[in-house]
Amino acid sequence: MPAESNDLPLLSRTPESWARAALADPVALLIDHAFLEKKAANNAMELMTRWPGDWTPGWVETMTAIARDETAHLAQVVRLLNKRGGRLERIHKNPYANALRLLVRKGGTGEILDRVLVSALIEARSCERFGVLAETATDQEIAAFYKALWAAELGHYKVFLKLARKIAPQEVVTARWEQMLTEEALILNGQTPGPRIHSGVA
Repeated sequence: MPAESNDLPLLSRTPESWARAALADPVALLIDHAFLEKKAANNAMELMTRWPGDWTPGWVETMTAIARDETAHLAQVVRLLNKRGGRLERIHKNPYANALRLLVRKGGTGEILDRVLVSALIEARSCERFGVLAETATDQEIAAFYKALWAAELGHYKVFLKLARKIAPQEVVTARWEQMLTEEALILNGQTPGPRIHSGVA
């Protein structure tokens, strides 16, 4: 795993055994991944349109840049998927992300702060998982792909966390971030194993 992954504040670490199991069905893994990139792009666009610059200068530009990145990643995943004979499905569920979004408070500054922190959490965990996949994959194309995406997810995680610190005072952000890190580890631990980016460990 890239050394900088060790600096992520996540309270649990993904073993290589998870990556080996996930990579045993690369088509299913790529299908799941494609939907994650689509949802990440949609999330950035929703954040942009619902709170258009209310919190910090450059909000719209930042969200459109993230949405553009995620859409480009989606196109890359789909190309890999097509090369391996896969195709996107119509229905996709992500209980991990859904559980995280249930942590979001409703209304006022608390809602936007939580939305941004949940986005940072998902990017951080995806970054960590991409690093494990890059180190474990024997398919060189997939390994290189996840290594490149690891860097992108790390950047997005840092952007969301930086934005959070502009929305609320430092002590408020820190306290809420620590709560969410604890919840994230519990939520991930409760996921079922399988060829998904945010699946549980067998």
